[in-house]
Amino acid sequence: MRQLIFLSFFRGEFQTMSISVMRIQTIAPLLLLTTTILCSAQSPPAQVTVSFTNRLGALQIDHMALGQGGLSDDPIFSDRVREIRALNPALIRLFIQEYFDLLPEKGRYHFTTLDRCIDTIVATGAKPLMCICFKPRVLFPTINQDIVDPNDYKQWEELIFNLVRHYRDRGAGIRYWEVANEPDIGEDGGCPYRFKPDSYVRYYQHTVSAILRADPEARVGGPALANYRSPILPALLNACDTNNLPLHFVSWHIYNSNPKSVRGTIETVKTLLKEHPKLRPETILDEWNMDLTNPPRDIRYQPCFLSEVLWQMKEGGLDYSCYYHIRDWHVDFDKFKNFMSPNGLAFMARWWNRMPQFDGLFDFQDTPRPSYFAFKLLARLGGERLALDSSNPAIHGFAAHDQTLRMYNVMLWNFSANSNQVELTFSALPKDLRMRHLTLDSQTGSNDENVRLRPDPPAQIKKGDHSLTTTLEPYGVQFWSLE
Repeated sequence: MRQLIFLSFFRGEFQTMSISVMRIQTIAPLLLLTTTILCSAQSPPAQVTVSFTNRLGALQIDHMALGQGGLSDDPIFSDRVREIRALNPALIRLFIQEYFDLLPEKGRYHFTTLDRCIDTIVATGAKPLMCICFKPRVLFPTINQDIVDPNDYKQWEELIFNLVRHYRDRGAGIRYWEVANEPDIGEDGGCPYRFKPDSYVRYYQHTVSAILRADPEARVGGPALANYRSPILPALLNACDTNNLPLHFVSWHIYNSNPKSVRGTIETVKTLLKEHPKLRPETILDEWNMDLTNPPRDIRYQPCFLSEVLWQMKEGGLDYSCYYHIRDWHVDFDKFKNFMSPNGLAFMARWWNRMPQFDGLFDFQDTPRPSYFAFKLLARLGGERLALDSSNPAIHGFAAHDQTLRMYNVMLWNFSANSNQVELTFSALPKDLRMRHLTLDSQTGSNDENVRLRPDPPAQIKKGDHSLTTTLEPYGVQFWSLE
């Protein structure tokens, strides 16, 4: 008898099976039954409902904002001001690094170079979030990340006072001043400070005193931790609680490809804050992205990932975030050697000049990545949040009513490696509306916006309830506008 080789699908895996020709008639009904069972076992369509009468308050999607890496004294995204303005970020975080040379010599201040970067941020419509992470050679003559106190705190305070007053007088609209960047890891975080809990508290006290003396309306905080569980944060909270030090916000960072891990940092920080109820600082996660040391390689992943993370942030009650970052940029070895050790300099140059980068909304060649277009869709969710319920934990989204433009906007994504069918219901539409539908195409080689954000023909829908069916591909993102 001749033998035939069959492929069978069992428990999610293909297996080989050798059977005789004479047994085919016996086995064929069994194969048909198995196929029927598998088809019927597929997940049912996700039920997603947007309630046009259940309004949840201002969405404030602009609070889910942006940052730029501390890589250069050049205004890194100056030729992309219009594109960033279209994303409508409330804040753009900026590193005040030593390459700005704010104190070239004792008693002389130099703000002209930094002015250009501030002006670029202001031109986007955002307000700068100023991260203080520089060590002037006048006050720190030795390059050593573990020397964190200036040789003269009075001069340091005068420098900070003049810096803050300069931008207050220029009308830059700066509210947030952050004390240090990743002070728990120092040069490995791209900055020349590596603090202990007690030294950070001391430095914080001197620095915020000068900030608030120059601008009593400023909001001060930190510590912009690399590790949100660092003992620096409890030390800061205890000191502020005990000594009535001002603390308007707390900040930290995470790079992790699991959105629930990002959500976990918010929950942990908020639990810690409950131990100090009289402080009530805002929460700012002002650096975040995928795990950039080993990011997922599926180009569809990052746009969907950032959408899911922003949803988790909103659900977790985060006040602000700053996505890291706007544009990738090469490190100038000669600039960084003036304030970093040989080891720190080598690390920075290897990371930025040799390692593949996935950070920026724009790459080294200034080309927009698919993530830029995801942010562009999110930016269209201005106004009041509408209730959006999903039966599938992989399918999340935002819905909002934009009173200014007199339209409704809905964004859905599928944070899953599998396709998912969705039955989407618009409940209680207030009137007849025109509906436009877009699909984010992360895989196309074109950056033509009408190709990246692929439009379907518009359709008219009637007042009341309206249902439609769509398929969200793996890590798929879709958007509906109704006007």
